[in-house]
Amino acid sequence: MTIKSGDILYFIGLGGIGMSALARWCKHLGAVVYGYDAQPTNLTDELIEEGMFLHFEENTSMIPENIDYVIYTPAIPQSNIELKYFRNTKTPIFKRSEFLSLITEQFRTIAIAGTHGKTSITALTAHMLKNAGLNVSAFVGGICRNYNSNLILSENSNYLLIEADEYDRSLLKLNPLIAVISSTDEDHLDIYSDHNDIKSTFFEFGQRIKKNGTLIYNLSVGPFDKLSCEKMSYAVNPDANATASNIQLKNGKYHIDIKVEGLLIPEVRIQVPGMHNIMNTLAASSIGYLTGLSGDDIKSGIESFKGVERRMDYRLESSEIIYIDDYAHHPEEIKFTIETIKELYPEKKITGVFQPHLYSRTNDFANEFANELSKLDEVLIMPIYPAREEPIKGVSSSLIKNKMSNKNCVISNRNEVIQFLKANKPEVLITMGAGDIGTMVKEIETLFLN
Repeated sequence: MTIKSGDILYFIGLGGIGMSALARWCKHLGAVVYGYDAQPTNLTDELIEEGMFLHFEENTSMIPENIDYVIYTPAIPQSNIELKYFRNTKTPIFKRSEFLSLITEQFRTIAIAGTHGKTSITALTAHMLKNAGLNVSAFVGGICRNYNSNLILSENSNYLLIEADEYDRSLLKLNPLIAVISSTDEDHLDIYSDHNDIKSTFFEFGQRIKKNGTLIYNLSVGPFDKLSCEKMSYAVNPDANATASNIQLKNGKYHIDIKVEGLLIPEVRIQVPGMHNIMNTLAASSIGYLTGLSGDDIKSGIESFKGVERRMDYRLESSEIIYIDDYAHHPEEIKFTIETIKELYPEKKITGVFQPHLYSRTNDFANEFANELSKLDEVLIMPIYPAREEPIKGVSSSLIKNKMSNKNCVISNRNEVIQFLKANKPEVLITMGAGDIGTMVKEIETLFLN
């Protein structure tokens, strides 16, 4: 599919991080962009400033005439009035993943898949390639700090970097040249029947890689021997094709030696903390190697990368308080985040504020959430952010709290969290979740700056 200057596009769920990157891409190509979202945010304010037309109520009278294409996110319920309106017209309608798939056909596409790490790997890789002078564009599932955007652009791009989302099996619409599979943990059990169903879907994604393409995979999630494409593994393990050694933590930063096949890249300083970010760095370095980057190019990209908003995102760092915000919303991600913070600040009291995301995920992983959150010194759990879901009887944040071994835990709404933090200034604070907890970050920052 080719978007032409003057095309009129309508996005239902325009304010989402993935949808807004697509919309920015289309606007860059000269399209006129209209859309709906449920509520205004800092991101929707930016989109309006960039010249997009956006409203915040389901109202068909606000839809312009002569729409060429409609794109909607699966986060929007099928009962949405505007979506139902378009289904009764002849306007072409695409789910986000379908539209993305059509766009990727004209590029050498690099798709990053996995239940964790997609955004960090995508952002780091895009920066690495662009920093080395390659013509690359990327749709990122977060705001990349090097570019202050979720869209990274180059004119006349040869490569397009995207995230291959496993939710509703969207990744099975893609046919990338290079793909990464970072992890295959249980998640989205409202979509998948069990863990084997998830793993088989990622294997099927691997089968969709072009015949001359390559799968880059975390050694712990294989094997992928039966795939016909080329394969590269990565791990902190000498048996992998890409590996890290001589790992040292200095002043909160990991310093490592990287080896990709026969290419040795010594003394690389990783800017974003956490052992999981060593793994993300190995995945990105493998892509750099496959696209012809030198060791110096790979090292420069890693060391100049500033990270992604809401991914181990330092908001305040002083002798009085450390405040980190993170998108962690799965038990495994919470585990990575807490382990990293405890390693960096072993003598400090750590306070966590967690907003569960989805009733189904809370129900499926209540034990695991409770186990990981109990490792904090004190915990505030906010009410569940429902996103696309209706409530499930008997499922609330108390389901997690009641299973925790650490009883220094309270259920708190937004206002109660703010009041608690006013009265109890933490030494180290971490906010976690994929819902609207992200909109509290600036308010919390201001609280401690005043």
